[in-house]
Amino acid sequence: MDKKDYKNVYVFAEQRGGVIQSVAYELLGKARDLADALGEKVVVLLLGSDIKNQAQNLIEMGADEVIVADSPELKDYLTEQYSQVVYQIIQNNKPNIVLFGATTIGRDLAPRLASRLKTGLTADCTRLEIEEKEDTHEKEFRMTRPAFGGNLMATIICPDNRPQMSTVRPGVMQKHVREIGRQGVVTMFEPNFDKSKFKVKLLETNMNCKCSDDIADAKILVSGGRGVHDREGFDKLQNLADVLGGMVASSRAMVDAGVMDHCYQVGQTGKTVRPNLYMACGISGAIQHLAGMEESDYIIAINKDKYAPIFSAADLGIVGDLHKIVPMLTERLKKEMEK
Repeated sequence: MDKKDYKNVYVFAEQRGGVIQSVAYELLGKARDLADALGEKVVVLLLGSDIKNQAQNLIEMGADEVIVADSPELKDYLTEQYSQVVYQIIQNNKPNIVLFGATTIGRDLAPRLASRLKTGLTADCTRLEIEEKEDTHEKEFRMTRPAFGGNLMATIICPDNRPQMSTVRPGVMQKHVREIGRQGVVTMFEPNFDKSKFKVKLLETNMNCKCSDDIADAKILVSGGRGVHDREGFDKLQNLADVLGGMVASSRAMVDAGVMDHCYQVGQTGKTVRPNLYMACGISGAIQHLAGMEESDYIIAINKDKYAPIFSAADLGIVGDLHKIVPMLTERLKKEMEK
């Protein structure tokens, strides 16, 4: 393998029902930074049915080229169909780096492609960067992810194989500002399907998720942990969130207890969030939880234990009983906003 033949940073743009998911734009922002550091282009892979009209949105968000595979077989995500098409595109174009969202789709698709391409894959990355090696001055792609249960951050490289592949959790990277009217190239790709390998057929889609909104998109989050105790405790947090115009989130402890749904969970096994304000109520601050919210702009912690680890990450800490403090804070904010 001649690594010099592999160029450009590719992003898999996940779409559901013809709507490009937010994580695709987040990856596009990071891909733009990486490509600029390497002096290469950003290329987006857009797969679906009747999806070509979405290409300009990706160009305005930083893509230099959008490769569109438009086919009825790609209307809904099915592993074999998508794997065949992305594999063919990568084989034809030889990208240097390929990024996927660490979503249910990305976590299914990326490792299958890595296996077929005989290359490595770094999963659930929290940082991606280009560093110059001191001895050779060669630019190296470094992928950082939590390891050993989140107790260590491991930086991983893929020196011998191409492409270099990684998945990134939604909410970790920041989108770039849209550049209206930005020009780019749209390339249509005609897939060559081996339909003999299509073993799965989608018969019905049933959306049972209780979450009406995604906490990863919220600007203000009022999050509760074990100290909230029960659903009644979360009602107090909901009242505060309503006053602030935010959403309620949860630590893993309350999800495991069956008090909150998993789609509201923040942390290493939940969602990564980056709100303007994160209020941690009754959350001890285990490293697995911190991994999902430490990039928040401003963190307020409320906890009875003054030695709780959450205070080390907080910009402002309140030592006390959240069941007394949160209702008082809610009433005070109501009065302030009425003035």
